[in-house]
Amino acid sequence: MPDPINFALVAEEAIARHGAVIQRLKEQQPALERIADAMSHALLAGNKILWCGNGGSAADSQHLAAELVGRFRRERRGLASIALTTDTSLLTAIANDYGYERVFSRQVEALCQRDDVVVGISTSGNSRNVLLALEKARAVGAFTVAFTGEGGGAMAALADVALCIPSKDTARIQEAHILCGHILCDWIERVVCGEENA
Repeated sequence: MPDPINFALVAEEAIARHGAVIQRLKEQQPALERIADAMSHALLAGNKILWCGNGGSAADSQHLAAELVGRFRRERRGLASIALTTDTSLLTAIANDYGYERVFSRQVEALCQRDDVVVGISTSGNSRNVLLALEKARAVGAFTVAFTGEGGGAMAALADVALCIPSKDTARIQEAHILCGHILCDWIERVVCGEENA
């Protein structure tokens, strides 16, 4: 019989590793500030933010887009933010006709305009469909952001700004992505509410 699994030890290990990664996010403050500035300026100018990613990163895209269209902490107008991961008819049509690699780049081609912000989320930084979306966004003249893990992968070199979480553990990277996304939402709301109440 194997030894019984001790839940407290499993939880303690996860919490410790999470805390270590979160403490190192201070190293990412310059990148976060650039992203916050680009996003708030885009929204105040009437532009939008587009988000994309696969799996858990698709869920993060939807989560963060929803915080901006709906609300995060403050009552304010809805902000233009779209997750490119939600329309199953569109996703399956593009995947069927052009291949899964194009599911996001085709949407960027259709929806993105100059000075929009496009955020690609990939813990490895190497998801081909997210890379192609960022390439298309750059061609349009959008500001590109990569949310990645340690090292940044191919996305780090492609994006205008890369937020590279200092971990190779997918779960810890995703947890940090959401914290960073919430920091950005908080900043954006403060800026938008400040401008509208000035």
